[in-house]
Amino acid sequence: MKIICIARNYRAHIAELDGEGRRPDPAPVFFMKPDTALLRNNDPFFIPDFTAQVDYECELVVRIKRVGRAIARKFAHRYYDEVGLGIDFTARDLQSEAIAGGLPWEACKAFDRSAALSPEFIPLTELGGDVQNLRFEMALGGEVKQRGWTGDMIFTVDGIIAHVSRFVTLRMGDLIYTGTPVGVGPVAPGQRLTATLEGRELLDFAIK
Repeated sequence: MKIICIARNYRAHIAELDGEGRRPDPAPVFFMKPDTALLRNNDPFFIPDFTAQVDYECELVVRIKRVGRAIARKFAHRYYDEVGLGIDFTARDLQSEAIAGGLPWEACKAFDRSAALSPEFIPLTELGGDVQNLRFEMALGGEVKQRGWTGDMIFTVDGIIAHVSRFVTLRMGDLIYTGTPVGVGPVAPGQRLTATLEGRELLDFAIK
């Protein structure tokens, strides 16, 4: 099982991190997390001791249901039928150092339990059937921090699947974290993180 994460897939988030002058990438940029990064069952997230700032990034997650390689975009919809939510936790200080040095991102993105995953995935048929017309929210202590609409994605889910599968074979159970909207920020001990997809609460766990 692979965790495939898409970077910079919402224009407002690009501006938030890189400034208004940064243009979107011409194709989806992706990185991976190992399966040891999964934080399941709404277990608590413990801030690791090697970073001074861990940021939340709430994302729609698509679960792949069949094996595919070099998938044509027009057939990509056949490879998923349910979605959930996830948090791509990022050690932001380590990421800044990596970017400045032109180094890989594993230390800031792939650490243990850095990929929170909702216990429940919802069939798209229950959500209207259109993966590009879904709304989700993330809150800390009841205060909404992120609101996302998948219609704002620069690269659609089908486009992501077509692009990634040119390079990496997709297998049953693989997870695609499709990018985060504007509003990312740090977590702190004592907070509680919640997230909803089309009004359904899928994430609810403590930060420690």
